[in-house]
Amino acid sequence: MTHFLDINKTDASALCDIIDSAISMKQARAGAPKGTADADQPLDGRMVALIFEKPSTRTRVSFDVGVRQMGGQTMVLSGADMQLGHGETIADTARVMSRYVDLIMIRTFEEATLLEMAEHATVPVINGLTNRTHPCQIMADVMTFEEHRGPIKGKKVVWSGDGNNVFASFAHAAGQFGFDLTFTGPEPLDPEYGFLEEARAKGANVVIERNPHVAVEGADLVVTDTWVSMHDPQSARERRHNQLRGYQVNAELMAKANPDALFMHCLPAHRDDEATSEVMDGPHSVIFDEAENRLHVQKAIMRHCLGV
Repeated sequence: MTHFLDINKTDASALCDIIDSAISMKQARAGAPKGTADADQPLDGRMVALIFEKPSTRTRVSFDVGVRQMGGQTMVLSGADMQLGHGETIADTARVMSRYVDLIMIRTFEEATLLEMAEHATVPVINGLTNRTHPCQIMADVMTFEEHRGPIKGKKVVWSGDGNNVFASFAHAAGQFGFDLTFTGPEPLDPEYGFLEEARAKGANVVIERNPHVAVEGADLVVTDTWVSMHDPQSARERRHNQLRGYQVNAELMAKANPDALFMHCLPAHRDDEATSEVMDGPHSVIFDEAENRLHVQKAIMRHCLGV
């Protein structure tokens, strides 16, 4: 069974093949109307379940469109529709869903939910996001960098902000793709140490630098993410703003990076909080290429999982 659960759980050569496949599929669609089907229809006759315990814009639309472009059909289910893990065990849900569909993508809260789904499903399972990691996003980010600047191996990536689930997948990617990674953010929001250690064990230079202006020196890519989650109470939002204000990605900070450095943000963004509009709309920014590439890389991930 070929699941796509995390970047560190997929062979490095397979990850590179996924990126290459995504770029090829994107190029093949160049100039085609958005509703046009791909010439190649590898998902013809296939049904894909898209399960969302968490609200979603990019993940829902990009997976749905990707399946349709490749000739398949989707069944979109919310946590409320399924009462996942409440009225029925996750294991039993996985077993039942496997009788109806060819592939399951799940966007959920707890990593344990994803892992139990994958353990008991008899069809491939894709991690659309958990509280711990977000591998599809970082695959799109690697694809975007390589489209603009060539291989990411040996490059310096700087993350400014909260050591959250998106950063965790960047750490996984550093180990698998061989780039250097610097985290700059306040100590209370440090990432899990194990993520850093695993990447280092695979040869990546992964460091923490508290001073963001020092951290971005020589950076080829600067990345940030929203400071607050949609589920955070107001008190937590205010505390995070106070903690992270000094880590805003603005023109002054980007000027310390390499002249051709790229800027990424997985979106949605709170403009002029974690990053200024000047940076987001400026010459370094590739945030909308990054958003588009979720579509292409997820199509490649689905093909990888199904072997088509």
